[in-house]
Amino acid sequence: MGAVFDQVWEIVAVAVLVAGVLVAGVVGLVRGRSSRQKELTPPPPPRPSTTTAPPTDLDTDNDRGGVDTLEAPPRPTPVEPEVDDDLLVEELPTLERPASARGRLARLRARLARSNTAIGNALLALLSRGGLDEEAWEEVEDTLIRADLGVEASTELVDRLRTRVKVDGSGATSEDQVRDWLKEDLLQLVGPDMDRRIASSRIEGRPAVILVVGVNGTGKTTTVGKLARVLVSEDRDVILGAADTFRAAAADQLETWGARVGVPTIRSEKEGADPAAVAFDAVKAAGEIEADVVIIDTAGRLHNKVGLMDELGKVKRVIEKQSPIDEVLLVLDATTGQNGLRQAEVFSEAVKVTGIVLTKLDGTAKGGIVVAVQRQLGVPVKLVGLGEGPDDLAPFDAEAFVDAIVG
Repeated sequence: MGAVFDQVWEIVAVAVLVAGVLVAGVVGLVRGRSSRQKELTPPPPPRPSTTTAPPTDLDTDNDRGGVDTLEAPPRPTPVEPEVDDDLLVEELPTLERPASARGRLARLRARLARSNTAIGNALLALLSRGGLDEEAWEEVEDTLIRADLGVEASTELVDRLRTRVKVDGSGATSEDQVRDWLKEDLLQLVGPDMDRRIASSRIEGRPAVILVVGVNGTGKTTTVGKLARVLVSEDRDVILGAADTFRAAAADQLETWGARVGVPTIRSEKEGADPAAVAFDAVKAAGEIEADVVIIDTAGRLHNKVGLMDELGKVKRVIEKQSPIDEVLLVLDATTGQNGLRQAEVFSEAVKVTGIVLTKLDGTAKGGIVVAVQRQLGVPVKLVGLGEGPDDLAPFDAEAFVDAIVG
């Protein structure tokens, strides 16, 4: 019995051993196949990255027939936001800077000289030929009268020249000598000592007030605009008053002149409004903003209409209720000659004229009107217009004027 039991255990042990060997073999076989399968299976492609790399140029293998260079697609150009033009701030217009008033007449002497040969070249030709008889002296006097020097002033100048020639006694006077005599005597007639300054600065804490008068066609409104430029060039704070209310174009024109140099214009939008009221408002506004000077433009009144002259007197009286008038400038057309003298007389009766502005002096050989009008009114020529340019209004200089017309 015991021997049988021992044989059974031997058989079981052998069977277990055989089974273990078989299991180990099977496991080794499976692992070997798995390892070989991993070596033969290519790795999976990498997962795409979520981070965008910067574009670059990629070189390919030329042996494979690929292109030499592949360009990456360009980055999209950023789009700037649209701007509403209506929201943009408009640039302010550039204000003009007028040329300095100093030396204007000197710069324009050549132009003035070309227009005044009647006094210059004609007289020099007559006086320098020597042996002047009575007929020659009459011709000299006629030349001066044609130049609008006036009969009285022409006679006075001829008498002075005759005395100089007689005292010289040479009988044959050089042209240079005659030119010097003519300049000296003519300068005395023009009046080198007359006060030609224009009230343009504050007086006792108030603005200076300038009233500009004249007939139609003399360039009065244009003169006011040019005068504003003269004063701006001297660093004055200016206000304009458009009291010529009978012509809407006059107010528009004056406003345009002022805007070019940054000068405000007081006006009425109603055509035919009371000019005295506009003048009053302009003087008041000048006082409120503490301007240096206010310039009042008036209607171009015909000198032979008493009613219009009365109205000019009214404008003057209304202004004087608020402020004294420091300057009354009468604008005359130099080409009108003796007719301009009559205008000057009538205006002087209506308002107290303190100075003359001669326009269109460059277009006439009648420069003698300067002497004539000064003698007629006893007031100086303060400004002269020598052209159509915006800065062709010049402060009058007696010596430069005489030099220009005598040569």
